[in-house]
Amino acid sequence: MKYLVLVAAVLMQMCLGATYSWSVYVQPLKNLTGLQQGPVQIPFTVFYFVFPLAMLVAGSMLAKTGTRRSAMIGGLFFGGGWIVAGFGGTSFLFTILGIGVLAGIGAGMAYIVPIAVCIQWFPRNKGLVTGVAVAGFGGGAALVSHAGGWCMDVLQMTPFATFLLLGMVFAVVVFSAGTVMRPPAGKSTGALPKPVALRRFLGHPAFHLLYAAMFTGLAAGFSVNANLKEMYNGPGDIVRIGVLAVSLFAVANAAGRVLWGSLFDRLRAPTVIQLNLYFQALVLLAAPMLLDSETGFYLLATLTGFNYGGVLVIYVSSASRIWGSANVGQVYGWLFSSNIPASLAPLLAGVVYDHYGDFKTVYLVLAMLLASCGVLVALTGKTVAQVTPQAR
Repeated sequence: MKYLVLVAAVLMQMCLGATYSWSVYVQPLKNLTGLQQGPVQIPFTVFYFVFPLAMLVAGSMLAKTGTRRSAMIGGLFFGGGWIVAGFGGTSFLFTILGIGVLAGIGAGMAYIVPIAVCIQWFPRNKGLVTGVAVAGFGGGAALVSHAGGWCMDVLQMTPFATFLLLGMVFAVVVFSAGTVMRPPAGKSTGALPKPVALRRFLGHPAFHLLYAAMFTGLAAGFSVNANLKEMYNGPGDIVRIGVLAVSLFAVANAAGRVLWGSLFDRLRAPTVIQLNLYFQALVLLAAPMLLDSETGFYLLATLTGFNYGGVLVIYVSSASRIWGSANVGQVYGWLFSSNIPASLAPLLAGVVYDHYGDFKTVYLVLAMLLASCGVLVALTGKTVAQVTPQAR
């Protein structure tokens, strides 16, 4: 049964991660609507604003609603949101409402479920199983980006018609996968036996440090992912190169979740967090030198995706070590709210691009933030090193 749960978790996350393919639709939407780079990023930004808010509420109520019901309802909201976005040809507000608000609510209700359930099925491998469970969230975007690109380039569908088609698929898959999202027999039907007092973690120094580090990692990942196709400065078929780069980011994102999760099970949390922050900073500092060639562009997409994948594993696993796996639904819901300020990063990056015509300033600022946060973790990291890795 536990492996059926794990497979269902991956399928569910493959759909929920569809927004990572957003940059595939950016140029077609700009051509169709006449909007600039910044405004076209609004659905992506709103999604990553609503998503963590919904997850915050859903995580706190998971013991009452139950994991299975939360996942199924979330699937209907998520798929329905993409269907609503399909009416954006009438008004772009439908796309903002659908992908930004409704899909954000659905993702918030469903995302935490496979994490909370899988950790209970595989208690001795929290980092690895979390990485596998959410790998689909990153890897699914590779399939979605190719499917979306194929619909628009080969079938000559508009982005809005593509949203409508994908939304129907998402609703069916997530709802169906949600039907098996149950903890092991004898465990609570939700992720939490009872709500945790907020002061137990919101006032904890470890929470503050994890929140700051996660925000920085998310901001860097979002800025690259949402604007990826427009970052390329070299020659060639821009559409083909851009779609492949988005796919590489997505696949590396998925692989990064598994590999960083496995690494987390073997090392101290502060060490893994620093490695992730410094590695991403170095990649962004090298970005101006990589973006003039097709090979360099692919390398940038792969490395940033790999590092970003770690962000979605390292911090939930850290929370599980410190506050316990039974409480991860609630605690990570609050920690995941770092997505809210981070969601502004791709919008601001797009505005910078509209003004200066490139992303060089964005790379530098993000690299400095990542490096600074790494130094902060090095100085105060003992606050998140309170539990040794699980015995293997």
